[in-house]
Amino acid sequence: MATDSVVHQLAIRVGNRLRDERLMLTTAESCTGGMVATAMTDISGSSGWFERGFVTYSNQAKTEMIGVPADLIDRHGAVSEQVARAMAEGALRNSRAQVSLAITGVAGPGGGTETKPVGMVSFGWTNRLHTKVETVVFKGDRNRIRVQAAEHALRGVLLLLDEQER
Repeated sequence: MATDSVVHQLAIRVGNRLRDERLMLTTAESCTGGMVATAMTDISGSSGWFERGFVTYSNQAKTEMIGVPADLIDRHGAVSEQVARAMAEGALRNSRAQVSLAITGVAGPGGGTETKPVGMVSFGWTNRLHTKVETVVFKGDRNRIRVQAAEHALRGVLLLLDEQER
């Protein structure tokens, strides 16, 4: 699937900001399956500001690749702000980047519950000094939820960079 045009435009904006500030980004993605990393690396010259991406789709991958504690997943579930925070912080710890984003959610069409419905996505962003988390419930089919999650994650990086300048 070609990268959504909004995701692509946001990736360009994020890349320009990272390049201008001489920072590198890493990603930890679950339900988006590397969509953000793909959008970043679709841009020529992205090796100057995109360090690496972790696709940690399974709980075991979250634990093994980026150090999310298994008991944290057991207590809160993979789709939670606690796990999104641990994913963002773990991706940063396991890379040379200064900024990270994490995405974990229920893209559907199955897998939703009453407390964690299809479309629920938890995000984490960190720059080593400050970590932000947020949960959003998106509407649409599997692809639309994943695209909206990628867009939201990239907008969150821009907000984190804005806050970093203050």
